[in-house]
Amino acid sequence: MERSIEQIYEDALQEVETASDIESVQTLSVRYLGRKGAVTKFLRTISSQPAENRADIGKRANEVKKLLDNAFKSAVRKIEADLNSLEDRIDVSLPGRPYRAGTLHPITQITGEICDIFSRLGFDIVEGPEVELDYYNFEALNIPKNHPARDMQDTFYISDNIVLRTHTSPVQIRTMEKQSPPVWVIAPGKVYRCDSDLTHTPMFHQVEGLLVDENISFGDLKGILTTFVHQMFDPQTSLRFRPSFFPFTEPSAEVDIRCVMCRGTGCRVCSHTGWLEILGSGMVHPALYENVDYDPGRYTGFAFGMGVERIAMLKYGIDDIRKYFDNDIRFLGQF
Repeated sequence: MERSIEQIYEDALQEVETASDIESVQTLSVRYLGRKGAVTKFLRTISSQPAENRADIGKRANEVKKLLDNAFKSAVRKIEADLNSLEDRIDVSLPGRPYRAGTLHPITQITGEICDIFSRLGFDIVEGPEVELDYYNFEALNIPKNHPARDMQDTFYISDNIVLRTHTSPVQIRTMEKQSPPVWVIAPGKVYRCDSDLTHTPMFHQVEGLLVDENISFGDLKGILTTFVHQMFDPQTSLRFRPSFFPFTEPSAEVDIRCVMCRGTGCRVCSHTGWLEILGSGMVHPALYENVDYDPGRYTGFAFGMGVERIAMLKYGIDDIRKYFDNDIRFLGQF
């Protein structure tokens, strides 16, 4: 029986010498000293031995148990010391490993640039809900129910009176309800329309602008937007105001810039006209003032709106709007 405990001891020492990590040593400790380990099982057999041998056998078994426990602990300490020694040998003067840092999405960058330009011109930034009441999205903007102008925008209806906003113009009404003139605000945000192709997506981004004060004229509108175009693109970019129609402005105008691709000589992007439309604008319709209790005899103002994706496409020379939403790192990494 003594040879059996000695054999257990020798086997355990041989295995612990070949253990290469702490987990292996812990496994050996359980195998030999655990509740079902080899030494524990041996101790349970001592009562079946002759009475005159039990004391010596038990004494030796307990000695082996203590020796193995010390051997396992010593092996763990040695492995830990080796690991610490390896860390000490690391050359901390070596350059760090480079990592790919993320960048702002191009739409976010252009939105921030637009906001910065108008902030420098004195405009405040305001926001509003994307799930909007029909009243703010249409009726308060001089587009009553069954008005033909509603066909200009393919709307996502949640119910008869609730829509996903088709533009950020409702923020203008909400702002005028809360404050008296002067009002200088821009409203960036997401908008939604049932449309999807190379130049349209069901969700896109707009920035609307509103300025209401005394003695505001169309000349002020032209001056503000000319400054914006020159700062967004470059001072040599020509622009023109072309008569148009919007229910909430009168008179209304669309703003074109000289094609940034061909510089006006004519190309596929500008349909060989030399011009590209970038935003809509106009003087605020007097009917809107009545909805917010402004005096149309005292106050005048102008509004404008632009699609951020279109501005980004022209600034960066991108021909497919869907690239903004494909999450292709090769594309996004260029910005």
